Amino acid sequence: MLPFQEVRVLDINSEHLGVPVDALMENAGEAAADAISQEIGEGKKIAVVCGVGNNAGDGFVAARNLMRHNDVVVLLASPPAEIRTGVARRAYERIKHIATPSVGVTFANFDVVVDALLGTGTKKEVREPYRTLINRLNESAKFIVSIDVPSGLGTDVAVRPNMTVTFTDVKCGMNPENSGQIVVKDIGIPLDASRFVGPGEFIYYPTRRPDSHKGENGKVLIIGGGPFTGAPALAGLAAYRTGVDIVSIAVPEVAFEVVAGYSPNVIVHRLHGKFLSEEDIEHCLRIAKKADAVLIGPGLGTEPDTLSAVRDFVGRCDKPMVIDADAISAIAMDPSVLAGKRGVITPHATEFETLAGAPLPQDEGEREQAVAEVASRLGFTILAKQKVDIISDGNWTKLNRTGNASMSVAGTGDVLAGETVALLSKNVTPFNAARMAAFLNGTAGDLAFEQLGYSIMATDVIEHIPEAMRQILRML
Repeated sequence: MLPFQEVRVLDINSEHLGVPVDALMENAGEAAADAISQEIGEGKKIAVVCGVGNNAGDGFVAARNLMRHNDVVVLLASPPAEIRTGVARRAYERIKHIATPSVGVTFANFDVVVDALLGTGTKKEVREPYRTLINRLNESAKFIVSIDVPSGLGTDVAVRPNMTVTFTDVKCGMNPENSGQIVVKDIGIPLDASRFVGPGEFIYYPTRRPDSHKGENGKVLIIGGGPFTGAPALAGLAAYRTGVDIVSIAVPEVAFEVVAGYSPNVIVHRLHGKFLSEEDIEHCLRIAKKADAVLIGPGLGTEPDTLSAVRDFVGRCDKPMVIDADAISAIAMDPSVLAGKRGVITPHATEFETLAGAPLPQDEGEREQAVAEVASRLGFTILAKQKVDIISDGNWTKLNRTGNASMSVAGTGDVLAGETVALLSKNVTPFNAARMAAFLNGTAGDLAFEQLGYSIMATDVIEHIPEAMRQILRML
């Protein structure tokens, strides 16, 4: 079953892959008309009741196809000037000669009523004039066909159709009781639009309110460093470039001045000694209370005391977490500390083998299955870093093919971890954060490669995150 919001993801990713939304709408409307004609035959009086969004556009196209062999009228819930999208408006221009306001029209004069009022964008509340129209439809006792989903599905007032013509897959919440006979039609969405991440994933990116205050757009804590100082700093700068408000980095004393010297933008907390140890955990937990999400692992090293401290922290932290680098080795020793937690683990091939107890298979399908099985077993989303990244929460699996060979340079994994924790801090779900971060990181790396070729550094990827974000968000 396809969640409502994933329909928009597929539309955007399809356009990114070269299939225009206009073509998808034409295919959808024609498929709906064909299914309706097969069910009711020809020579019928049909009312197609349309709203103002893309579902209405599907209805406009269906009406144009149905009028070849039927007497068709398009009833508009709102004035044409309120049609919201360009693609729906273009579809309307081709049928406006048979369109009329729905006010005062009785459905008694029609054999069939087609519901194209509201699509998958409706989440909670149905407002007027749609509430009244939906009630009129349900009271009409006519044969009703809904396009894609029954209007208002999942709310307190919804169309009760005899038949629903849906596209690509059945949508979440649909069943014969609330949707009637369900007919699924293929409308030409490329397989890659659902298989690979793309700009469509960024419908889940929370936009910043104009009146927002410091801290409302994400507060991140990164626990790392000690033997390696660059890793936590790279992750922190990447988190900032991904749009958070505050980045704090907790590092052992030996790394404090070095990490603090990388940038005045990060807040650096001094821990003890040369390595993260048990005596630091209470301090880290206190800092974590003020954060929205935590990244643990970059640059920590693998001292036994450090690995024990990581497990202690993870087991006691109640914030969403990204577990990266050396912290993965710690978790692999006792995965039970993940019970009741949520977040993302970001292993490369060797770290995945440590975590799973077996290497990633060579076969593509078996690799995906292996990642999904580990994600399901651990209850964490896995972002397995490969030439083609594998992202899975155990239920959903997607792939990322952005990025290039120059990103084998040290530090790009820390950048990815920083992007992921930034998105988690914005209350994005772990799976969505992981798939967005993978696409963003690879896109930024591709932009850096266009400018610098194989001479890029991890900091170059960070500096291209803002342009990658602009390009991606413009596609929505």
